[in-house]
Amino acid sequence: MKKFLYSFFCFILMMGASGGFAMGTKDAGARSGEVVVYAYDSFVSEWGPGPELGRLFEEKTGYRLELVSCGDAGQVLSRAVLEKRAPAADVLVGIDNNLLDQARAADVLVPFKPANASVIDPAVSLADDFLLTPYDWGYFAIIFDTSSGLVPPASLEDLTKPEYAKKLILMDGRTSTPGLGFLAWTKAVYGDEWLSYWKRLKPSILTMAPGWDTGYGLFTSGEAPLVISYTTSPAYHLEFEKTERYRALVFAQGHVAQVEGMGVVKNARNPGGAKAFIEFMLTEEAQSVLPLTQFMYPVTTAVTLPESYRAAPRAPKTLSVSSSALPAALDMLVGELAK
Repeated sequence: MKKFLYSFFCFILMMGASGGFAMGTKDAGARSGEVVVYAYDSFVSEWGPGPELGRLFEEKTGYRLELVSCGDAGQVLSRAVLEKRAPAADVLVGIDNNLLDQARAADVLVPFKPANASVIDPAVSLADDFLLTPYDWGYFAIIFDTSSGLVPPASLEDLTKPEYAKKLILMDGRTSTPGLGFLAWTKAVYGDEWLSYWKRLKPSILTMAPGWDTGYGLFTSGEAPLVISYTTSPAYHLEFEKTERYRALVFAQGHVAQVEGMGVVKNARNPGGAKAFIEFMLTEEAQSVLPLTQFMYPVTTAVTLPESYRAAPRAPKTLSVSSSALPAALDMLVGELAK
């Protein structure tokens, strides 16, 4: 009975969320003419890429696009798993390189190589079998509020110093890809000693927010001067707020990159529409929407970045860690932080 009530509650949430953004066509009542995409909050929001991409996708293909916000990307995957026996989504958006192995193990996606896959920069890759197709990427970084009066940290180790006590906002890796990305970053730098690092870091953490939207909102409201985000985040503030107050800290030890992907849901009700959406997302028209809405790098080099990206430094070295090691590490971390 509890399982039924939980599933029914999730269904009601889905119906409410799906009403938030949908564009009609002549055959709006026909499921074959509609593509349902599960994505994270900032993708679907009015300031995100979703509304413009939806308009362009409808014009280009004739499909009606329905974007459903699921929270953060980790929750996109969780919701797909919950609905595995009767999927409501056709496409999942936001599953990244650190969630790839979990998505593969969950068996909620099917491989699909887009006809225009050749436009993807060879340096940006996800799955060789195209279980996921990349659509954007960026480097995880600590963003620093220069108005705080603090001397900014120059490394991950510096973050453990007493002067940064309760000064750092992180995100929960169980629901947030930046949260999981920060865990991956610490594993890439510290190897087998990563948990020891977190024990030293713990006094510096103000909170573990459930998602990027919440965590970054706390940061910009002045709750703490340091937050995990992306090297591209300051470009947003320069573009729309005309300020360079917020700075991405580049560490010589290197940074972990995030590659965000999209995939066709297994047993999707509209697989043809799902494939059309993925191919559309690789067009120059769609990729050009991303820099000033996602504030991430497009996966095609054909797009010229806006001038505000001068505030988005490139990492001197790209680090990586096997995503297969992250679920167990995340369990260990949750246990450590609960102490």
